[in-house]
Amino acid sequence: MAGAQHDMRVEPETADREIVISRSIDAPRKLVFEAFTEVRHLSRWWGPEGFTTTTHSFEFREGGEWNFVLHGPDGTDYSEWIRWRRIVPPERIELLHGERPDDPNAFESVLTLAADGAATRIVMRTVFPTKELRDEAVEKYHAIEGGRQTLSSLADYVTETVRKGAEG
Repeated sequence: MAGAQHDMRVEPETADREIVISRSIDAPRKLVFEAFTEVRHLSRWWGPEGFTTTTHSFEFREGGEWNFVLHGPDGTDYSEWIRWRRIVPPERIELLHGERPDDPNAFESVLTLAADGAATRIVMRTVFPTKELRDEAVEKYHAIEGGRQTLSSLADYVTETVRKGAEG
């Protein structure tokens, strides 16, 4: 458990380059993890409020990639690319996220999922290449609020799945 706690701390050398967002989700860890594993799940919850996705390719495995377009509510399209760097079901996902595979501004995210009774505690730790890129993500793209909205959408999606499963 000490290792899991270490992952949630802000490291001094990256503190000014990172964003850490967490949330408790009223669903089992296995189900929360599964919401990342298939496009049919991701397309229902990925992104801030009002955003939708169109997937061009998707392979959820270490070294696999997800190429997609994030459509903003104002009609702006954002080309997005993710490489899944490390996957430890159902507790950890490490990824590299940018506009394209050779994006020099791509950032790293580590998602940890911890069982908390019947619920799941998810922590999303994102580290940017520079403080300036982190600040731009926060100020121009509202990354903290967008991250909170994304985790909220994930929570809504998996708790609805749990409710539907209970109703049979």
